[in-house]
Amino acid sequence: MIDVLLIDDDEKLAPLLKEYCARYDINISSELLPSSGLAMLRKREFKAVILDVMLPEMDGFEVCRTIRATSDIPVIMLTARGEVTDRVVGLEIGADDYLPKPFDPRELVARINTIVKRKTPAQQSSTQLSFEAIRIDTDQREVFVNGKAIALTTMEYQLLAMMASAPGKDFSRDDILNHLKGTETELFSRSVDILISRLRSKLKPAEPIKTVYGSGYAFVAKRENA
Repeated sequence: MIDVLLIDDDEKLAPLLKEYCARYDINISSELLPSSGLAMLRKREFKAVILDVMLPEMDGFEVCRTIRATSDIPVIMLTARGEVTDRVVGLEIGADDYLPKPFDPRELVARINTIVKRKTPAQQSSTQLSFEAIRIDTDQREVFVNGKAIALTTMEYQLLAMMASAPGKDFSRDDILNHLKGTETELFSRSVDILISRLRSKLKPAEPIKTVYGSGYAFVAKRENA
């Protein structure tokens, strides 16, 4: 069973989602207020958070910032349909995915399963990717810069792991979007630039990601002892 926390002030939404998602082994717990939702996150362990943008007390963006200060749990934000600005801001502050309202619960189930799968360590023949200043533990999904662990969101980690697995290769924005979220998802190129910017900031003082003008991005760090 996948435990997921929903923070949304729509009292009618939670019971419907809870009943529907239970069919797919997803257990939805819900809170109407950000304060109670954050308190619940401190008490219990969840696999993901579904977070509405429009909330009382504080908006979903502020809640996401608060979550990101201490946790890299996957966050799916619920945004108003057509509000691209909400999606951009959500990605900038560390959300992993977004879903415009109103939505089909089948799509939410698919998003939850995808985002939790990304977070679950996969069996790999090599568990270490070592470069100058950067080490990636692909088994534990941990990243170290100059020996210090850094916190990455699920999407940031997936982006780094993909690029680091093929040093020097040019990845177009479409390559990156398709790898991270799948071609069936509504996407926009701006999200790649946001993710790259966030990742670069977290990897400082290392500068392993190069902009390839007219193409996309490449991971250019040299392998350790190479």
